[in-house]
Amino acid sequence: MLDEKRFAKAPARETTNNVIMENRKKVSISGVEDVESFDEDSIILYTGIGVMNIKGEDLHINKLSIESGEVVIEGEINSITYTDSDGRSGGGFLGRLFK
Repeated sequence: MLDEKRFAKAPARETTNNVIMENRKKVSISGVEDVESFDEDSIILYTGIGVMNIKGEDLHINKLSIESGEVVIEGEINSITYTDSDGRSGGGFLGRLFK
């Protein structure tokens, strides 16, 4: 379960969030502030512009640097979804969960 209070209390700051995907097998992400949870099917990241949920199969975090805000994930990537810091999304699972 996402800790909405922790994310909501994070200091507001301008961050750049870049997502580079290579053939749905590898994704490099910048602007990551924290990792909420991860397993082989789902990885939830806090970014400066919202919560990012990555879904797929055989997902592995190959690089994690919270200091620089960089994460590299490999596996079969099926979706990447953002959720606003208040828990709302464009109708996805997390949006319905936090209504």
